[in-house]
This record gives sequence, C-alpha cells and structure tokens, in this order.
Amino acid sequence: MAWERKLMRTVRVRNRQARGVLAQLLAVISDADGNVGSVAMLNETSQSVTRDLSIYAEDEAHVERILAAMRANEGTTVLQVRDEVLELHQKGKIAIRSRFPIDSLSTLRRVYTPGVADVCRKISVDPSLAWTYTSISHMVAIVTDGTAVLGLGDIGPLAGMPVMEGKAMLMETLVGLSGVPILLNTKDPEEIISAVKAIAPTFAAIQLEDISAPRCFEIEEKLQAALDIPVMHDDQHGTAVVAMAALLVAARETKRDLGRAVIGQVGLGAAGNAIGKMLMRLTGNPLYGTDLAREAVARFEGAGGRGATLDEILAECDIVIATTGAAGLIKPEKVRKGQIILALSNPNAEIDPDAALAAGAAFAADGKSVNNVLGFPGIFRGAVDARAPRITHEMLVAAAETIAAMTPPGELAPNPLEKNVHRAVARSVAETAFKQGLARAEYVAYVED
Repeated sequence: MAWERKLMRTVRVRNRQARGVLAQLLAVISDADGNVGSVAMLNETSQSVTRDLSIYAEDEAHVERILAAMRANEGTTVLQVRDEVLELHQKGKIAIRSRFPIDSLSTLRRVYTPGVADVCRKISVDPSLAWTYTSISHMVAIVTDGTAVLGLGDIGPLAGMPVMEGKAMLMETLVGLSGVPILLNTKDPEEIISAVKAIAPTFAAIQLEDISAPRCFEIEEKLQAALDIPVMHDDQHGTAVVAMAALLVAARETKRDLGRAVIGQVGLGAAGNAIGKMLMRLTGNPLYGTDLAREAVARFEGAGGRGATLDEILAECDIVIATTGAAGLIKPEKVRKGQIILALSNPNAEIDPDAALAAGAAFAADGKSVNNVLGFPGIFRGAVDARAPRITHEMLVAAAETIAAMTPPGELAPNPLEKNVHRAVARSVAETAFKQGLARAEYVAYVED
C-alpha cells in the first residue's frame, strides 16, 4: 500500500515472555498496513518484556486500526500510546536566552543600568554601531500571515507558528542566526508591508514565509525596495535554490545537458514561478509552464515562459518539475522513459519517486529529499555576514551550485544536518556579494569546526 506516513505514535507494549510473540506482533502491524520504526526494550523479566514501538500510519483512523490489531495479538498488552510530536511541541520549541549569566551586581551594572547608557549614546551618534553592540547582527524576522502553510493552505498565522518555530530552530542550529517568528493577523498586502517596515530596525534580514501567491510577489518586491536589508520569500527562492541544486545533481547523474533539455514546470504558484524564472535565467531557454489559474500562466508567460497543458509537458519535456500540492497528479503511465521528475509537493508528492522510476524515469525525487532546509539557513547567513542590502539571483545560483557540489555521488542531496554544507553555502553567498560589490562588511572569515 503506497501511502504517505503522516502520523507517528509511540506505543508501549508488554509482551508475554515467549518465543514468537514479538514476531507475531510485528506481523499483525504489517497486516494492518502499518509501518514499524524503532523498537526499544525497556524492561525484561522472566514473565514479560516491555518495549516502546514507533508505528507510522496514514491518518487517525488508520492508527486506531493498527492499535486494535495490536491489542488483539495474543500475549500483548498495550500499556500506553503517546504522540511524541505533540509532546515535543509543548510550550513551544524556541526561547530567548541570555548570552551571559547575571550572577553579580557588577555584571548587572554592565549589561543594564548604568553601563548600558553609554552604549545607547554611542549608537545614537553612530547608528552603524548597533551592528557591533547589539543582537541585530544575527536577528532574522520570520514573517507569516498563515495563508499558505505547508500543504495545509490558509490556516491562519497562529496555526502556522509551529512551522515558524521550526524555521527558527534550524537557523540557530545550523548557522547560528536568531530567527524570531512574527505572526501578522492580516492578509492585506499593504498592512503586511507597513508592519514589516515598522519592525525592520530590529533585524538584519527578513524571511517571508507561507504567504500565498500572488500576494507574496508584491509583498516581497515592495519590502525589498523599501528596506536596506535582505528580504527573501523562502517559498519562492529557497525552494528554487534547492530545486535547481537537485536538477544540477540529476543532470550530473544522468549526463544531461540542461542547456539543451526541454523543461516543464507544473504549478506556477510562489515556488513554481520562482523555479521557472530561475531556470530560464540559468539555461537561457523558455520553460513550459502550466497551472489551473490562468493569471498564473499569464504571469509566467510575461516572464518569458511558454504556456502548456499538463499532458503537453509530460509528453514533450525531458525534465518535469511539479509544485502543485496535488498528490498523485502525475500518473505513472504518463512518465516517459529517461525523464527527470522532481515532484516537490509536501507532504504528498505528485508522483512517488519509486513509481516514477519504475515507470522509466531516469531520475526522480520528492520534497522530502529536496527540501528548503538545505537553502535558507546558509543563504541568510551569507547575506547577513556580508551585510548585503539584498539577495541577488547570482547569490542564489551560487547557493544552488554549492549544494549540488556538496551532494555525494549517488545521493539526491546532501545530509541537511551537516553543518559544513550550510557553512559552504554561506561562504559562497557572501563571496558572491563581495564580487558584486554589494558587501558592506570589510571581511568575512568562515572557520571550519
């Protein structure tokens, strides 16, 4: 059964100490179309064995079917069912911490009054000193209105907060930036622009997140024109960077010349439009593009693309990239032998990579392996370190080429938790800013761990 494993539960069971009980338990889980992840033994006696099993299911109803099968297994008692994802999110995933312990009056007087007044006076005379003497130099606003969260759509800013926290965690963990979620309770583009402009002095950069198209285009464009710090809508350009990196890897693995390949983009929302424009600038050739919204196709054609239908793209293109959010949109029988297929929608791809490969694709990947986490941390780190006023096309291309170069042979993408990958991306972005004459930092040194 080919379903996306959306839900994980940790089930604590006590099995009778007898041969075959665990094996039979695993079999009944499999018979219920469940998947088992980790199995951890917690306690063993002469009578029983207690274990935690991670099970994966399609939805809540599927979880209940699996649990019913486990409870019916002879010799098994289900003791507890835990949702570790929810447990991990309790009280949020991020917090603001002091960098220095305040453990004496002397320290208090230096970090707060009266010592802090001297720092304030210096910054009032020379505002550029705020970059040196405050946290602004590593603060990034992660701004959303909650209108395009994951594949969930318009669920509102509050429901989008767990995603914003996750972005902040990744920024801090991977590149040492302090991401601050900003939830805006408005969908009006002008109100969003005004709000971000008003809070911008706090931050070194602005990451726009999960804002629906076509509003996101106007919001990003006007904010970048108004502010002297980088503004990037991650759903557009972060996705475009990792998609381009994956395509460079695919071309390398299949020995395909991208300059001669016919490329089609299925879905022309925030991500698809940015991917298409980036690849057209890279290859110098128009891309085929399709979308259910006629205005999206018109926008793409205005940028140099060529409108097409889904069937035309699948029939004529050597490379197909899909960002529609429509699971199962690409049928295996439509895949042509030797095609490269990047079905990037999350949580469910337009076609499962294994199904695409079985149908004859030379290379296939989905949004789990081609994920924005490979792009945005290093892109922002490099732009902030160089003190660039904006993130350019050339900086994005440098990031994509670096990600592709860091991908081991035979792999789809680098390990997203390898910090050396993000440092390399940051370095390439900063170096490009210097080459373009955009850097306002005198020098950026990246030291390997």
